[in-house]
Amino acid sequence: MARGRLRIHLGAAPGVGKTYAMLQEGRRLHTQGADVVIGLVEPHGRRLTAALAEGLETVPRHTLVHRGTAFTEMDLDAVLARRPQTALVDELAHTNVPGSRNTKRWQDVDDLLDAGIDVVTTLNIQHLESLNDVVRQITGVTQHETLPDEVARRADQIELVDLLPETLRRRLVHGDVYPQDRVEGALTHYFRLGNLTALRELALLWLADRVEEGLQRYRAEHGITAPWETRERIMVGLTGGPEGETLIRRAARITTRTPGSELLALHVVPGNGLAQPNHPGVLSGQRGLVESLGGSYHQTVGEDIPEALLRFAEDENVTQIVLGASRRGRFSLLLRAGVGQRTIHRSGPIDVHIVTHEQAAKGPSLRLPQPTRGTGPARLWSALAGSAVLLPLLTLLLIALRDRMGLPGALVIYMLAVVLTALVGGVLPALVTAAAAGLLADYYFTRPLHSLDVVHTIDVVALAVFLAAAWLVGTASGAAARQTGQARRATSEARVLSRLAAAMMRGQDLPALLEQVRENFSLTSVSLLERGPDHTREPDHTREPEPAREPEPAHGPEPAPEPHHAREPHWYVVASTGERPPERPHQGDVEVPIGDRLTLAAYGHGLSGDDQRVLSACATQIGIAHTHGALTRHAAETDTLAAAERTRASLLLTASHDLRAPLRSAEDALVHLRDLQPTGPSREAIRFLASARSSVRRAAQLVTDLDDLSRLHAGALDLYLRPVDLDEALTAALDDLGTSGRTIALHLPEQLPYVIADAALLTRVLTALGADALRHSTPDTPPTLTAEARPERLTVRITDGTTSEPNGSRADSLPLRLSRDLTEAMGGTLNHTSRRAFAVTLTLPTSTHRPGR
Repeated sequence: MARGRLRIHLGAAPGVGKTYAMLQEGRRLHTQGADVVIGLVEPHGRRLTAALAEGLETVPRHTLVHRGTAFTEMDLDAVLARRPQTALVDELAHTNVPGSRNTKRWQDVDDLLDAGIDVVTTLNIQHLESLNDVVRQITGVTQHETLPDEVARRADQIELVDLLPETLRRRLVHGDVYPQDRVEGALTHYFRLGNLTALRELALLWLADRVEEGLQRYRAEHGITAPWETRERIMVGLTGGPEGETLIRRAARITTRTPGSELLALHVVPGNGLAQPNHPGVLSGQRGLVESLGGSYHQTVGEDIPEALLRFAEDENVTQIVLGASRRGRFSLLLRAGVGQRTIHRSGPIDVHIVTHEQAAKGPSLRLPQPTRGTGPARLWSALAGSAVLLPLLTLLLIALRDRMGLPGALVIYMLAVVLTALVGGVLPALVTAAAAGLLADYYFTRPLHSLDVVHTIDVVALAVFLAAAWLVGTASGAAARQTGQARRATSEARVLSRLAAAMMRGQDLPALLEQVRENFSLTSVSLLERGPDHTREPDHTREPEPAREPEPAHGPEPAPEPHHAREPHWYVVASTGERPPERPHQGDVEVPIGDRLTLAAYGHGLSGDDQRVLSACATQIGIAHTHGALTRHAAETDTLAAAERTRASLLLTASHDLRAPLRSAEDALVHLRDLQPTGPSREAIRFLASARSSVRRAAQLVTDLDDLSRLHAGALDLYLRPVDLDEALTAALDDLGTSGRTIALHLPEQLPYVIADAALLTRVLTALGADALRHSTPDTPPTLTAEARPERLTVRITDGTTSEPNGSRADSLPLRLSRDLTEAMGGTLNHTSRRAFAVTLTLPTSTHRPGR
């Protein structure tokens, strides 16, 4: 059976018209003859939405009773039994009532899709799990109903239901979203213009990313490598030279002028490992500049730099490349085109910008010959120097034996010199030696002597065969030497990595591991650095956004980018070894990033490409060792804290159990002491006895509070959450406070929504807070209790009515802490909002259902 198709109507906020659009789609399909049913629709009292649902078949909901309250949910079994072509299911992120077949509504939708039923549903952007913390920062409201992003990404179609923030606020004022009694609170809190604008941008960006993912998937499936300019991606190529900052700022200006574009920086490490940055740490500073401008830094290895640049550009769908003008001189450019020119010739549809800079055409005009891969410059020049010494010596020896050996013997001896040179320096010195040996053999051993002319045909053939054989033998010997060197290097690399892994298995600490790295690569000192936390100011989401400024004229001066050193992060030395180890990444001659927060920096000579690759592998292992050590320490600390917490809880339970009986006996003794007076106790004695009895009762209550607090933290305190009438809870709390002759001023609206709470625990919290307020208030100023209904929340504020410093009104006192923990267990919050007086704010979620309805 084919799986059904999922279509999501995505909105930025409640009231943009998602449910209305879903019903419109259902009616359109129904008009075309499709079998469409309403699995569940929440009109929220909106007349137009309810009217649009008329005429479509609706599957009756089923009723669930949870903790004495009746709730209705979608009847999944009934929809599956009905088996329509399309089902309309509202609010994809909804949490089902306990007792339902699935915990989440998206799981119900998944069952419908598995049965081959198409589903049209709705979703608000704030319910996506990945954006939960961002939405909380913007709106100040935590969304408890979230949807895994993967569920939304699997949708076959996502349609954005968009509405201007100003239009949505007008709909709110007209009562098209919420009832009139909730409009004012919504406008001043969740539905502020800045909040709606930010949520709308989140929805647009999230959907744009999903479209980009689909486009990249399509390009990969169809093998499309040519860039599609759906989104500008500007890549700047960095060589490690001083011109890098100029190129980065130029690319950043191009990115700024193209809204929605991305900035990438790429440094290509040559495969032969010979080219190094001109100045130590220069790439680190350029990477910091790229990141401070909002770009991303990348690094790759390649022998052909233009090919590596274009391969990365094709993989990342880059549309423009920014390169610097060549630093090589004109004569050198005549011999071989620069990287920029070669990139332009191969770039195809990718635009390439060549940017001039101060270092252009100031490099060396003649480049030294490059050795083949597997040999270094020292061996190349050693082989050439040896050939320059060996050939004259052999020539002198062969001249002395010319009458006995002749031309064939001389060519055989010269062949031996070619082979030796190839073994030392590779192909290039061997070819040079072969050419020189051929000339010497022609000059000294062919007729006429001391001339490059050749008279006999056999001599011409012999020389030609010698040159061909020398070229073949030199190439083969050079290849064998290169392969031997590579095998030797691979063995050395494997030995280095295995030795480091063995040290990690033995549990050696980080300094010992860094010392091994320092010795293996002959470095002066090595440091493992960790990036400190970024100290940036949190955005103020309570203020409306400032109006956008008018853009500067196109011909006006461009603002200079902020210096990257102003945003340079703090680095901490995790471990180090050697003399004067670097304390910042850019201070070292060698820098190897390890993830986002760790970097290995070292002083010493420049490393080849192969050495850098091995060092990167070693750095990764050291990063793993550091992370493993941190996790081990954290686990040990957690175990210690858990053991201490268990001990504390056990002591509290034991103490509370042992104190109950003495306190009860003390209270009984005070009662009997008052009754033992034959003539009746005096007024002073009655006052002292009452005070002592009150203190004993308060101590007993503290013991009870400690017991309940321990049970709550241990998860042993049962909660019975249901819709509760606040008026009833307040009445019960006032009865518990008793008739002490004191009053509490209540300021309550005529109608209060029901709150989701445990009735007994809510009464206890209100009683404790009322008792604290009475204790800290003065006789002539009664405490006040004010309730205010807000969107999806009910706020209760209790104050003692004074501004003096109360005794015992600390935010960490036991009654307040217990009340706060009980409130949070019920899904609410309790804040101590004043330092000079007793003032607390209790917030609880409201219920849209009332008991019995």
